[in-house]
Amino acid sequence: MSSMSDLNIENTNIKTASGVTIDDTQKTLIGSVLDLFAGRPSLKKLQLWADDGVFEDPITKAEGRGQFEPQWYGLQTAFSEIERLHHEVVSAGNPIAMDLRTRYVLKGVGKEQTIDSRINIFYDKATRKITKVEDKWDGKLPDSSFKDVSFDRLFSPWWWVHYVEGWGWWGFSFVWETLPWQALRKMNAVTVPKMVSVPKNDEEDAKRGNQ
Repeated sequence: MSSMSDLNIENTNIKTASGVTIDDTQKTLIGSVLDLFAGRPSLKKLQLWADDGVFEDPITKAEGRGQFEPQWYGLQTAFSEIERLHHEVVSAGNPIAMDLRTRYVLKGVGKEQTIDSRINIFYDKATRKITKVEDKWDGKLPDSSFKDVSFDRLFSPWWWVHYVEGWGWWGFSFVWETLPWQALRKMNAVTVPKMVSVPKNDEEDAKRGNQ
């Protein structure tokens, strides 16, 4: 595995909870993921992912390089500011578990949102590549479908207001209000690559200001 300096990983000061010790491989993977969440992707950093890797959060489930790479480059397109407020590695197992708090400002709108996440980083110990990253807002990922939502919630206007507000903040509420949650996440994984281009090589990556 390339070193953090070879990959130009910017987040090298990894904070860990008391009693948690990480090895060099874990430090590199965590630092690269922190860079990605900060809107600092690069082709080199994304080579730390397996080709069939998965990125999953409450609004998308991106499977394979063709889907997860645009998700990370899309942060640069969507947000004018991304500020990491806090991070702490709480487990050095597999997955590596990390608490993360990030402030986002939506481009053109100025809408600000702070998200608290539990990040789980799964990796292959043999290849030392990331196989999956889960971004659980408030420690949770959505249920697989509306069948798992209680009838009390379905008939609660406040639940729907909260649901629509969350999706709307990402700019796709006009679609997401009408479809089951799992389908929406898959749609996002397919739609974002059509709207966000990934650099073809390191030279093009550098022209975009990525390292």
